[in-house]
Amino acid sequence: MLETPDDLERLQQLLDQSAAQAGPHLRGIITGERRLTAAQVCEQLTGMRLLALATVTADGRPLVGPVDGYLLHGSFCFSSGRNSVRMRHLAARPAVSATYLPGEELAVTVHGRAELFDVSDPAHPELRQAMLGHYLPLQGPGFAEWLDRENPLGARVAAEKMFTFALDG
Repeated sequence: MLETPDDLERLQQLLDQSAAQAGPHLRGIITGERRLTAAQVCEQLTGMRLLALATVTADGRPLVGPVDGYLLHGSFCFSSGRNSVRMRHLAARPAVSATYLPGEELAVTVHGRAELFDVSDPAHPELRQAMLGHYLPLQGPGFAEWLDRENPLGARVAAEKMFTFALDG
């Protein structure tokens, strides 16, 4: 959502670099015909997409949980409560991985660092707008009231690697 030509170019470079740096096992699975282009990623990931998000505990253990993810300007973004375990982990240890996996025919996995921001900050309106666009039709104005009351933190995954897989690539 909201991708500019520059966003698509950066995303394509990330996808190409990630594929080139993948190990032999992964390269054998995610062959050229099974990889998505940046434009295809953006076409496939419009609106809210449920992500499995992994954070790291203080003692180095991974914790995975679901988040409502949005691809905005070529980067996964999500939000959670300011006092959630997830956001405390990310504030202390921003390393993060996320996967969109609706079935065996498609997967998008990103590894990087979470950049936290205030969802209500006018400097970062896109995530709030995407959340309202998804949930207002489903839940009505009560969602906007909840969002204002809870004032969650947002996070953008600054991707260091991104891998895609599509059987119909």
